[in-house]
Amino acid sequence: MRTARLAAVALATLGLNSTIVSAQDVENGQSLFRQCRACHQVGVTAKNLVGPQLNGIVGRKAGTVEGFNYSEANKTAGAKGLVWDDAQLMIYLENPLQFMPGTKMAYAGLKDEADRKDLIAYLKSAK
Repeated sequence: MRTARLAAVALATLGLNSTIVSAQDVENGQSLFRQCRACHQVGVTAKNLVGPQLNGIVGRKAGTVEGFNYSEANKTAGAKGLVWDDAQLMIYLENPLQFMPGTKMAYAGLKDEADRKDLIAYLKSAK
């Protein structure tokens, strides 16, 4: 019985720690987003700039923000069914020009995998 209680406490503690880490990931993602602000906005007052506003990017079909003039590459990707999920964003953010030749996004990419995950976590939180 004592072993079962200890296991339950350990699992509860692990759950709390993963919640804390997730919150830190979003904070790091918000910090990383500073690189993106020259071209993109998120939040209630977000507007299209050089790049489209990114509210709701995770789960959205590529090339579909109303009022933004996308590259043909981005519009074609959306027409072919590309949806920005975590996996696609992980690849895209590492090297946008390699992932989508012809994109207008002139960004060298975010090489660190953990940073890409944090940035995506932030984008998910910024609806």
